[in-house]
This record gives sequence, structure tokens and C-alpha cells, in this order.
Amino acid sequence: MSHIPDLVIANGTVVNSFGRQAAHVVVDGGRIVQLVDAAEPIPTAARTIEAHGLLVIPGGIDGHCHVAQVTGRFRTLDDYRTTSTAALWGGTTTIIDFGIPRDAQETPLDAVLNKKRLAAESRCDVALHGSVVSWDETVPWQLEQLAAEGVRSVKMYTTNRGSTMADGDTVLKVMREMVRLDGLTYIHAEHDAIITDCTEQHAADGRISIEHLHRTRPELAEEVSVKETLALAEYTGAPVYFVHQSTPGAVDLVTEARERGQEAYSETCPHYLTLDDTVYGSAFPEWYACCPPMRSAETVAALKDRLSAGAIHTVSSDHSCYDLSQKRERTDDVRYMPHGLPGVETRMPVTFTALVSESGGSVEDFVEVFSAGPARINAVPRKGAIVEGFDADLVIFDPATQQTVDGGALHQGTDFSPFEGKTLNGWPAVVVSAGRVVLDEDGFHDPGAVGRFVARNGFNEHRDALSVPVSLPLPA
Repeated sequence: MSHIPDLVIANGTVVNSFGRQAAHVVVDGGRIVQLVDAAEPIPTAARTIEAHGLLVIPGGIDGHCHVAQVTGRFRTLDDYRTTSTAALWGGTTTIIDFGIPRDAQETPLDAVLNKKRLAAESRCDVALHGSVVSWDETVPWQLEQLAAEGVRSVKMYTTNRGSTMADGDTVLKVMREMVRLDGLTYIHAEHDAIITDCTEQHAADGRISIEHLHRTRPELAEEVSVKETLALAEYTGAPVYFVHQSTPGAVDLVTEARERGQEAYSETCPHYLTLDDTVYGSAFPEWYACCPPMRSAETVAALKDRLSAGAIHTVSSDHSCYDLSQKRERTDDVRYMPHGLPGVETRMPVTFTALVSESGGSVEDFVEVFSAGPARINAVPRKGAIVEGFDADLVIFDPATQQTVDGGALHQGTDFSPFEGKTLNGWPAVVVSAGRVVLDEDGFHDPGAVGRFVARNGFNEHRDALSVPVSLPLPA
């Protein structure tokens, strides 16, 4: 008797970043084993899901999540079980978290190993970024150990002095090491001197409550820091990735660097594409405490234009799961509030609505920023495309289906969503993670602690392996 595959998704429109085809997707042993043209008979399988009239896309990769994050005396209320469950509800099948040293006693290597241990409870696959705050003679060895663990990127902050900020010397030295180790440098770019001075001036004037957050962190601070960091990356030859860019000027600086031949990448987040700074005058301004803050409506519109034009390479959630009681402890002073927003579960519909429904982008464009781009740039093997041999991480959805965000009904481990009350398209109907159906018409099926730690490839190693374009099979 011949072997029967585990699953077939039949008659769907398979959409990759590079094209689409009506096909049956055959899954076995957690991998995609065959794509069969939809004109052919449906292959026999242990389970068949009918996807006629629906889209089938690669599972999402969220390259920027903070799980169980500690900021000063505040700790987010999630863990890997909670965040990975919310990710799967939102069509994301791989998250990339950060191992950030909590204090001067925790080394970059220890921070990652601690996160890797906690990630054993994850329901979806997990990769990790490292982080360096200060340089010492052990850092090169620690980065070598991280690379051996499959952690091929390191994040540094150009602000937050006294906690996570790395000075210019540290940034430059780490970039050199990442070049040596074929890695990628992640940067949170805000100019600390500008932000510190601006914040102090607002405090002196009595304008330091949450209603004034957007005025304490001007667009100039972000763009100056991006420009300075790009110069360091050019000098060292380091590939560089800028997280949560919130201004078109910051994106344009990256575009100009790429035109000069630099390996530089722009990430933005759903909230910067859909929310503007009038939220700080709303009834609940604490819902929007994040850094960088929301920008003007004109800036938001221009940022969406950059996304539509393909100048933004990934859309990540920057998921950070504080609740409202934590947010409300110090709304009187933004210097002491915990900043960060929950978003891993809503990344798919917010991004799809902003890019496709509202801006006329294609589903292929959406797949690029939601899955394919994050997989390629972060050198995540066997993910980001529906092709034979790749992991069976799949999402089925109807782009015409609408749902309204109810923060209390989400699964993120907090009690609010910054997108509360917004009607969005692009919600997943079926989610398959590593070949397991975890979400369907019957609801969520908890797979247990089955998430795998994903060891990533080197940046250039991965890019070179993809130099031959991946394509869909042609009809017989």
C-alpha cells in the first residue's frame, strides 16, 4: 500500500511573493511535498481542506517580537505559550524574539540562552536575535557562540542611555564582528542627545504626560540616527536593518544607501501605517505609548506610499505585551511609562488592509512584507514561500472577509489593542504550522509545546543560496 500524505489543501489560489497559481498543496511530515496544478485530480490524503475561492499564502514571519520583556520594573504579561498562540491566531507561524541583557550582569550570550530555554514552551517556531549594550573583550567570542547557536543578528539601540543604549564605538565594533561572522546588524535608531534634550525641555515646561509623547521624540531624531548609522555601516561594510521606521525620511535614507550599493533594510510596523498622532488627544492616549511615537497624518500617508512603492522591506509587529494597569501607573511622565504595543495577532489584517485594501497593492506585495521578505533578510531556512521542500507553514483566507478588532477577545495576554474598533480585511480562516492544522472553522487546536528553535543561516550564505529565483511549478 502506498504512503498517504498527511494533508492536502485543494483548489486554492497559491500566492507567493513572486506569483500565483491555482493548485493543490500536498503536505507530509511537516513539509510541502508537492504542488499539483488545480486542473489535475485532488491527491488522496489523510485530511483534505477545500480552499476553492480562497487564497493560500506562506505562514507569516514576525521578525520583531518582545516576549516576556523586562523594562525597568515592568515585565510584559506574556510568555512564549501566550505569544505563540496569539501569533498562530493571526497567521504568523514563526516569531523572532530578542535576547536583550536585563542589566550589566547578564551577558549577551546568557540573555539569548535564557530566552532559548523559555522558548521551549512555544506553540510556533522561534528564532532569536542577540543584543549588545556595551563592548568588552569577551564580545567577539560571545558573538561567535551566538552564531554557532544559529543566532545570526544582533540588535543595538542608539537611545535609552543608562539601560539598553549602545554607544557609537560599540555599534561600530559590533558591526565589524557581524561582517566577520556573516551576520546582520539590527538597529533601533533614535538620536539620544536630541531625545534627551527635547524630553528634558518638555519636563521643565510641565508637558511630559502621555498626551505629549509625540512631541518629545521628533522625526528629526530618528532620521539623524539613521543617517549616522548608515555611515557606520558603509564604513564597516555591514548589512544593516532598521527596526520600526516611522517616517518617510528615514525610509528614503535607506533607499538612497541601497542605491549606493549598501545592504540596508527598512522595517515598519502596522501602527505606523494606520494610526496618527491625534491618538494622543483621545480618551485613552496610554493605548499608544510606544517609541518612536505615532506621527502626523501627513507622515503616515507618506509612509504608506513608501510601503506601496516597495521601499519598505518588512512589516513587523514590535509586539510588547504590557497591560493597561501598567501603562496607567505613570501616564503623568512618559519617561517612566512602559512603552510598547501588543500586535502579533493583528499584524496580518492591519498590514493587508493598509497595503492591499486601502492602497491597491497586490497580494504578492503583501506576502513579500509579511513572510517572504522577513524570511530572506533574516536568513530563515525553508520558510517564506510555498514550494516543494519548504516547511508546511500555510494560511488560508478570503480577502473579502471583514472583522472588527475587539481587544478583549484577542489572545495576546493583555487587555487592549491599539486597533480597537477598526474593521479589517485579511484575517486567517485556516492556519497550518509545521504541517499541523492549528486553526480552522472549529477554532484553535493547541498543538502543545511543539515549536522548534530555528537556527538561521549566515546573511550572505543564505542570499547566495537563493540566487536562483524560486518559482512555482508550471502546469503539466
